[in-house]
Amino acid sequence: MKKSILLFLLVLTVAAYLPQISAQEARPWYQDAPFTFPKPNPKAKILPLIKVAGNKFVNVKGETILFRGLSISDPDKIERQGHWNKVHFEKVKEMGTMLVRIPVHPVAWRERTPEKYLELLDQAVEWCTDLGMYVIIDWHSIGNLGMELFQNPMYNTSKPETYQFWRTIAQHFSGNNTVAFYELFNEPTIYRGQLGSMPWSEWKQINENIINLIRAYDTETIPLVAGLDWAYDLSPLRDDPVNAEGIGYVTHPYAHKRSQPWEPKWEENFGFAADKYPVVATEFGFGGFPGQKTDNTYGNSIIKYLEGKGISWCCWVFDPEWGPRLLQSWQYDLTDEGEFFKKAMHNELEFQKAK
Repeated sequence: MKKSILLFLLVLTVAAYLPQISAQEARPWYQDAPFTFPKPNPKAKILPLIKVAGNKFVNVKGETILFRGLSISDPDKIERQGHWNKVHFEKVKEMGTMLVRIPVHPVAWRERTPEKYLELLDQAVEWCTDLGMYVIIDWHSIGNLGMELFQNPMYNTSKPETYQFWRTIAQHFSGNNTVAFYELFNEPTIYRGQLGSMPWSEWKQINENIINLIRAYDTETIPLVAGLDWAYDLSPLRDDPVNAEGIGYVTHPYAHKRSQPWEPKWEENFGFAADKYPVVATEFGFGGFPGQKTDNTYGNSIIKYLEGKGISWCCWVFDPEWGPRLLQSWQYDLTDEGEFFKKAMHNELEFQKAK
């Protein structure tokens, strides 16, 4: 009798620690789970919808919008380090930011799980809505998506994962005006052949596949397509643009991409595209590394060039550890680069004031 009671108590104890299986998880594989629509967001329409008109981004009144903004670091990183809160975004707003780029690293998306990661993105979008800032969601990988070879393990992904990411994001944020842009892939590169080969025709087709998939769920948010050479070179657009309407293109015009004088090369490599299509420089920066002397020559040149061409921009990066960094520390004291871009976003550079 004692043995029976002890066995019964042991079974109860073990059962208490077993993971609880929901009715949905208990369904056999051949039985569909019930379909649920995304929950409506009461703040989804607070900010005016952004659209493409010719080579410009416009609001509902047809007014041209030139976005100035910055990239934060990965939300998973910020949350793990204890700084994921609305105050972080208030500090972003103080910079003069109109547009917040949110980089989602594939490894973070997988490790946190899509369901939990969406909770962070929902918080970011709500805080940005409250503060009057638009959002770019960026699939932050670097490498050759065609051959699925990448520059660093944190960027490892695949075409199926990339397609599923955008399927999830587009369904979840469809109809939310705050999320103005989807940056389809951060920096495509073959790394001088070390990551294989990927011609523009293949990269173009992959992007067209993603755009078509997104638009099955979301016809309003603007897809942004990156050029090759670490998202710098848009020269293939002269002969073979992406076969999709209402999109924009991305360049990352860091100073080291070309030698001085920069402007003629910028015009040849990406600036020409802004005469016909909307272009966003979603990542660039300078200085910001410990002990590095800051020279604003490049900063003034690139901002003057971008704004002269009507190209919107986001500088990199609002973080004290990743570089080029805008922050000295998590006390939100700015680097020299941070101070420069704060002036640029507030339209306080000398050439901006002279207009």
